[in-house]
Amino acid sequence: MARRRKGRAIHGWLVLDKPVGLTSSDAVAKVKRLYRAAKAGHAGTLDPLASGILPIALGEATKTVPFIVDGLKSYRFTVRWGAETETDDAEGAVLEESSARPARADIERQLPQFIGDIEQIPPRYSAIKVAGARAYDLARKGDAFELAARAVRVESLTIADIPGADHCTLEATCGKGTYVRSLARDLGRALGCFGHVSALRRTRVGPFGEAATISLAKLGELSHSAAGLEGLDAVLEPVETALDDIPALAVSGDDAAKLARGQVVLLRGRDAPVINGPVYATSRGLLVALGEVKRGELRPKRVFNL
Repeated sequence: MARRRKGRAIHGWLVLDKPVGLTSSDAVAKVKRLYRAAKAGHAGTLDPLASGILPIALGEATKTVPFIVDGLKSYRFTVRWGAETETDDAEGAVLEESSARPARADIERQLPQFIGDIEQIPPRYSAIKVAGARAYDLARKGDAFELAARAVRVESLTIADIPGADHCTLEATCGKGTYVRSLARDLGRALGCFGHVSALRRTRVGPFGEAATISLAKLGELSHSAAGLEGLDAVLEPVETALDDIPALAVSGDDAAKLARGQVVLLRGRDAPVINGPVYATSRGLLVALGEVKRGELRPKRVFNL
């Protein structure tokens, strides 16, 4: 007999404003305890030295995590010129130094080469796997290894502020797998002055923006208030928020039951929707399944138990 999962069957997305100094896994664990949730996971790791949006999926929302992970992400980050570090951020030992400092015009001239579809070598201290091991584990042990360049997409990269000669604050919107630390490192090399990330904040992940965020401190207040768990539940975003880029399809109760059993539903007749490709099906306002429509048939791929 399968072991029953302990905790509440609570479903939805929490848009956490992660503080600096906390790992993504620790943040998920704290949220899971506050909600007494049976199941929780995050959509995209955020480094301990970074703050900002960490979308946390509870319950059935974990089935939609890939849609958030694959979405665009936006960052605001500060580069400190004059030093390249082994971690490409302020935590690592300095590897290279320079007394040169770039002018604004110099930075602006270099930015276009980092926009669009580019090749990027991930930081050595990253979660990339090398022969089955995490790169950061190999780096900490001092093992010799090389990381291959990967194709990534940078939608935009602009200067937000130049607070002084030593620093430049940039804003970037990029696709899955892009490392902001690598952008800072490579920009420093292109400018001939070296550089690393000294501050980093994630400002958007897919459909989730800063306006929807909530802090751990606020969640703690809610958990100890009269509202208790109801107050915590009230700040969750619906599971289907992760599916904003996919068409919704309303189905009857009978068809919802078929989808729940993994059966194909026919979409034929005069009133049948003209649609092809990925969709999510709802019935009476509740998310039923993720699937694909092809030749008038809806085939479920993931079923929800809400």
